[in-house]
Amino acid sequence: QVRVMESGGGLVQSGGSLKLSCTWSGITFTNYGMQWVRRAPGKGPQWIAEISIGSERAVYANSVKGRFTIARDNTKNEVYLQMNDLKPDDTAQYYCASARDGPSKLFGPGTQVIVSS
Repeated sequence: QVRVMESGGGLVQSGGSLKLSCTWSGITFTNYGMQWVRRAPGKGPQWIAEISIGSERAVYANSVKGRFTIARDNTKNEVYLQMNDLKPDDTAQYYCASARDGPSKLFGPGTQVIVSS
């Protein structure tokens, strides 16, 4: 059974930073690229970052490029998202997803990020 747990969200002022983490179990973690996606209130899911299996490649949505950094630790089955210079538009529920399934299959509860202006 696949289990995902995201953590690290919270309330932060505009310009602040947060680091999100997500832990996977029930899969062979090193078989999958990983993504972070987010869902803002009243909106559909938005892909924001992806990292390859061996961390050689990371790509980002334009809206977060230069501010967010995705990373992974294959020894811990964990994926991270360092978020800097946060803006009110970054307010959303953040989820970890596999690159194979993307936002169509979200296993975890997500973690909430609220950025106040």
